[in-house]
Amino acid sequence: MTAMDVAAGGCLLLGSALALSAGVGLVRFRSTLDRMHAGTKPQVLGVLLVLLAMWLHRPTWAYAGPLLLVGVSQVITVSVAAYMVARAAYSRRSSDDDTELPAPDGE
Repeated sequence: MTAMDVAAGGCLLLGSALALSAGVGLVRFRSTLDRMHAGTKPQVLGVLLVLLAMWLHRPTWAYAGPLLLVGVSQVITVSVAAYMVARAAYSRRSSDDDTELPAPDGE
């Protein structure tokens, strides 16, 4: 077992723990904005660590390209999805907690 295998195993365990914490946060939190935060931040880092573990397991350029493409698309799509969910919750005033949100500009 090489140092790369140990590093890949560590990244895989840490990434899966972060993905699990994101799932627990989605179930545990009550408001939409809290759930959105729990579903995006640790989940993206968890996926990136799993992708890094995959590359450390087979560190060739043939694996690096597709893994990099998946990582970049994950970062882009999760941030756009989080923005859309936050905007929808803001405009519908459905943050599920009892705090009053200020009115958006222009409405």
